[in-house]
Amino acid sequence: METLTKTNFKFKNQKSFYKGKVRDVYNINNEILIMIASDRISAFDVVLPKGIPYKGQVLNQIASKFLDLTNDIVPNWKIESPDPMVTVGHLCKPYPVEMIVRGYLTGSSWRTYKSGIHEICGIKIPDGMREHQKFDTPIITPTTKAEQGEHDADISKKEIIEQGLITIDEYEELEKIAIKLFERGTQIAKEKGLILVDTKYEFGKKDNKIYLIDEIHTPDSSRYFYLDKYKENFDKGLPQKQLSKEFVREWLMKNNFQGRNGEQLPKMTDEIINNISNRYIELYEKITGDKFKKSNNNNILNRIENNLQKYF
Repeated sequence: METLTKTNFKFKNQKSFYKGKVRDVYNINNEILIMIASDRISAFDVVLPKGIPYKGQVLNQIASKFLDLTNDIVPNWKIESPDPMVTVGHLCKPYPVEMIVRGYLTGSSWRTYKSGIHEICGIKIPDGMREHQKFDTPIITPTTKAEQGEHDADISKKEIIEQGLITIDEYEELEKIAIKLFERGTQIAKEKGLILVDTKYEFGKKDNKIYLIDEIHTPDSSRYFYLDKYKENFDKGLPQKQLSKEFVREWLMKNNFQGRNGEQLPKMTDEIINNISNRYIELYEKITGDKFKKSNNNNILNRIENNLQKYF
């Protein structure tokens, strides 16, 4: 099955090209961005060697839907999504930090906590908490926005202000917006029988206004639990069934890989690839309430180029 793991378009008025871990981003005339959600998959800041069928379509279509469902909270970069794997939007100047909102102690925050560190990004976490336990109120644990090939790093609000990365007024405005977005995402997830556990938001500026940019509430940027099983599993100390990329990280850790020097990536079998693809499709259908319609992937690059013709 064809997957899209690389693009190399040469668009008219193309000013620059950026290859992220998952997305390929084309700057057109310093005015708009063409963002292509590839089928690449990353974990522990490492891009895995094989693509996942329909992953890019899932990510793009979920993000597109949630951008539309939250644009009353904050303007966002999206103009339209002319292809299942593509969003075209406004070019904004990104803030140099990502806002991570956490409603539960899980994933990397739990691994940090379990190691004995009970403070994350300057926020003290109460003693005696358990894995997957809900915080009294969501917390924001920002990270630096890494350059290509580098790791995102935790950073505190105090450090962000002291380093002059963002002014205190703007940072506090970003905090308020992030919490409102998380509340909206939580509400939508609950209606679909899910819990929005944690998520990442990125913001930028255009014409001196704050815009939400990049993806929102996708399985790459967010973690979801099933609502109906959460309490029972938590009370019994059982793992939560997750709709997120965490199961990929867990598979890698089980096979002795966490992105550290000298570690060998485990083999990605067809079974593993299909399982990951099915989990992404499952999340799409669960969180959107829509049946996933697989796009025709016979020649993805030609399809994308044809769907973008009106911009050139």
